[in-house]
Amino acid sequence: MADPASYRPATGTIPTGPGVYRFSDRDGRVIYVGKAINLRQRLNSYFADPAALHFRTQTMVRTASKVEWTLVRNELEALQLEYTWIKQYDPRFNVKYRDDKSYPWVAITWEEEFPRVFVGRGSKRKGNRYFGPYAQAWAIRDTIDSLLRVFPMRSCTKGVFNSARATGRPCLMGYIGKCSAPCVGRIDPGPHRDLVQDVCDFLAGRTGALIRRLETQMAQASMNQEYERAAVVRDQLAALRQATERNAIVLGDGTDADVVALAEDPLEVAVQVFHVRGGRIRGERGWVAERSEDGDTGQLLERFLLQLYAEDEQAIPPEVLLPALPDTADLLSQLFTEQRGARVQLRVPQRGDKAALLQTAARNAADSLAMHKVRRASDLSTRNLALEELQQALDLPQVPLRIECYDISHTMGTEVVASMVVFEDGLPRKSEYRRFIIKTVEGSNDVGAMREVITRRFTRLLEERQRVEDAADGPLLVDPTTGVPRKFAYTPSLVVVDGGAPQVAAAERAMADLGVVDVALCGLAKRLEEVWLPGEEFPLILPRTSEGLYLLQRVRDEAHRFAITHHRSRRSASMVESLLDDVPGLGEIRRKAMLKYFGSLRKLRAATVEQIAEVPGIGPRTALAVKEALAGQEAPVSINLTTGEVLED
Repeated sequence: MADPASYRPATGTIPTGPGVYRFSDRDGRVIYVGKAINLRQRLNSYFADPAALHFRTQTMVRTASKVEWTLVRNELEALQLEYTWIKQYDPRFNVKYRDDKSYPWVAITWEEEFPRVFVGRGSKRKGNRYFGPYAQAWAIRDTIDSLLRVFPMRSCTKGVFNSARATGRPCLMGYIGKCSAPCVGRIDPGPHRDLVQDVCDFLAGRTGALIRRLETQMAQASMNQEYERAAVVRDQLAALRQATERNAIVLGDGTDADVVALAEDPLEVAVQVFHVRGGRIRGERGWVAERSEDGDTGQLLERFLLQLYAEDEQAIPPEVLLPALPDTADLLSQLFTEQRGARVQLRVPQRGDKAALLQTAARNAADSLAMHKVRRASDLSTRNLALEELQQALDLPQVPLRIECYDISHTMGTEVVASMVVFEDGLPRKSEYRRFIIKTVEGSNDVGAMREVITRRFTRLLEERQRVEDAADGPLLVDPTTGVPRKFAYTPSLVVVDGGAPQVAAAERAMADLGVVDVALCGLAKRLEEVWLPGEEFPLILPRTSEGLYLLQRVRDEAHRFAITHHRSRRSASMVESLLDDVPGLGEIRRKAMLKYFGSLRKLRAATVEQIAEVPGIGPRTALAVKEALAGQEAPVSINLTTGEVLED
């Protein structure tokens, strides 16, 4: 580690105005980003007495080899620039509030002619309306099921909708009364959109008007002696009330607010968020993040709120209830008000229902932190044990903190691809995964393919090392203009190949030819799970209960999964091209558009002429020619020769 005094800037060179600073390690990677009203005062605090700092801050200062800063005009600009840099550089010593899982939400495809409702996870698309997130997927699915009895809007996928439209028969939901069947013309777009709006009103918490309207309809039908109609509305009203009762009223004034609570210890912080809309809890989520820097509750809340709202203006409520106000509360309120387009207030409730709800969120956060600490103790100790076992078993000079694994995948020697996966500290680092298309080896030659991919990977490593040596400003493991890490720039502690002695020998020859002698190598054979080392006549057999062996298996299986995924996508694309080469008027661009539209060759085979004609650029005549070409070919059965599994299109 570097001595902080070796890169400490002279006090007189540090400005006294507001700004944002970043610490970088010897490889040029940004490891910490911070802001300050007075840059000189803040930076001097890191170097005056490092021993007095928090342990993790000490580690950061000693890991860094350079500090830089950028002046801004005011504290608001500093807040915005700090968050921008944190997103760009992903510094390891900054507090990161990230879910350990994705939470379900309800989406309405509002821009479609007949909007659809569905429950999903992950990223969101423009043009859709979203509600949530929710803690339990089963609970919100049950709620949607009850809503469809009252407001039978479309819930089917595009494929099911188009298939029903083509056949003239609705799906099961249409027959059981949970869909108004717009696919067969039972309802026009206007009335169907009214149903969609009712569902949106319910999910947004505006249930009173819906219940009153149904009660009026039931009374009117009864007065007109339309008793069957009244019974139907009665059942709808019961279903709506049942769905409404699942979300108890927590704020009687119908407030829209987010309730945020924290539970802290010196190492970690648990976050709990209640999303209250219309006085009811419409969603909740909680997670635990590592605490990698000093700071009080207000500073933790500041960073969390920035990450929660800075990229999603629609998620910002008019009121945010907090256990403590950050020092920058006014700036945060101003920033969120600009994003939302309406006033956003940050406040600490002192009494009443809002204070009670905040206490409930705090209890949930404390319970989450306690449960996490129990699990974390076993997980962390297990990972450390696995890495230490590998170090001892493979006789490594140090713990293999970065492990790279390589796997080859093909079908009968065609579409040969390779994968590289990376595990750091015993956990997968998916941003570092890489794919390779084998170029110099043909046929079922796994040994030759392994030698090619190892050669290409370490050739890139040597090129990056040469750039570092030639750089006038020091290491260049990250792009100086974008801050994005360069591909293949980091040296692995251990290379694992999927296979036995032949694959290990091929990888060893490739590395020796390039002069790479400082990287450990081993292979893991699937048959008996034996570990092969370079130059050894017999394999190393680790105990079946070994955590080190379990880690190697996880790394190998992840590399295999990643390679199979890449191979399937390329094989499907190549099969489409070969089958449709002779179709008149169908060029490469249209073939790719057709494969992207259907997703796989199997779905393309099952599509009708009308469905194929819906692809942009494909007319009825071309669609008919495509269907005839596919009908003349039998669907092949593909087998992965490495695993023996049958691969579906």
